[in-house]
Parts: sequence; structure tokens; C-alpha cells
Amino acid sequence: MDKLKKVLSGQDGNNDDGDILQVASTLGWGTRMKGFIACFVLGVLCSILGTCLLWIPRVGLILFAVLYTLGNVASLCR
Repeated sequence: MDKLKKVLSGQDGNNDDGDILQVASTLGWGTRMKGFIACFVLGVLCSILGTCLLWIPRVGLILFAVLYTLGNVASLCR
């Protein structure tokens, strides 16, 4: 677990990362976990809402596709 914290906090000694990784490495452990939890919960809620809206006639399939896709993308985000 300590090795994972070191890597995620940017203390692994590798300084040739891109700009995005340098910005992300300035975030604290707690901030990263809060961001992950927020994205994951938002993704799950979008996916569930999309599944519930699947049964609406005509537009249900479109709403399902959009919300389910957004939910999956949000769940995979940091």
C-alpha cells in the first residue's frame, strides 16, 4: 500500500511525465480518493438512470445509450 501511495503522490523518482501527470501529482492522496469516489458514484448513478429510462417508448433507447455511455466514461475517469 505504501508503494501505491508513493506512486500516486508522485514520489516514485520518475520526473519525465507529461503535463497532465505533473498536475495530477500535485494533488494529495485524500483529494485523489475523493475525486475517484465522486466520478465512480456519478458513473454508477448515470448507468442506473439510463437503465431505468430504457423502458420509455421512442426516446428511451436514445436516453439509455447516452446516459449509459456517460456513466461508463465517468466511472473510468480518475
